[in-house]
Amino acid sequence: MSTTADLVAALKKELKTAQMTYAQLAQALGMAESSVKRMLSKGDMPLSRIDAICRALALDFADLARRVADSQPLLKELSQEQEKAVVADKKLLLMAICVLSQWTLEQVLATYRLTEAEGIKYLAQLDRIGIIELRPLNRYRLKLAKTFRWRPHGPVMHYFRDHALLDYFAGGFDGPGEGVLMVHGTISRGLAPAFLERMQRVAQDFAQQHLADQKLPDREREGYTLLLAMRSWEFEAFTALRRP
Repeated sequence: MSTTADLVAALKKELKTAQMTYAQLAQALGMAESSVKRMLSKGDMPLSRIDAICRALALDFADLARRVADSQPLLKELSQEQEKAVVADKKLLLMAICVLSQWTLEQVLATYRLTEAEGIKYLAQLDRIGIIELRPLNRYRLKLAKTFRWRPHGPVMHYFRDHALLDYFAGGFDGPGEGVLMVHGTISRGLAPAFLERMQRVAQDFAQQHLADQKLPDREREGYTLLLAMRSWEFEAFTALRRP
């Protein structure tokens, strides 16, 4: 939720954009100019006063709140507690993955065995957790950055390691647009971060293409899961053969 200070800061920007002076605002509110200046400088006022300033600016309060929400920094990672809440319910985790893919509620309900009441309930939970901002008509704004990732040792990654990793690699990777590569080598430690950065760019390209293709009909799209990884690692069976 937006704080009062955030709303007041946004109002100051709107006043500047509208080229409305404090004197003009004071006249519209029926207040002294000094009182208006003091009120805005403190950054704290009742919502009724914020609503009155919105009316003076011919601005809808909901639009103001939405602009404040849109200006908030996006999350690159959730907290341990937020991830615990997501994996506590399998259906909630499903909904979280769907919103990360920018699915509408209608798409989720048409694809999975969830009732409309359940879908709305899980969207509301994701709003409380902080992953989305729920909007009218069950639309939402994703509050995660394009570079978002699950915590490497967090609850969600632990869940996927325990329940999904073997299932993922059990596939043949021989279908259209599928493939798996495993390359081993020794390279300069200083170059390793550069390779990781390239992998991150590939992941971002994939995510951006997903968003761009949402306008295509369903029959022209297919669900893919891209898994990229790099770590300093040796197969345990090989490590056991190393000389002391």
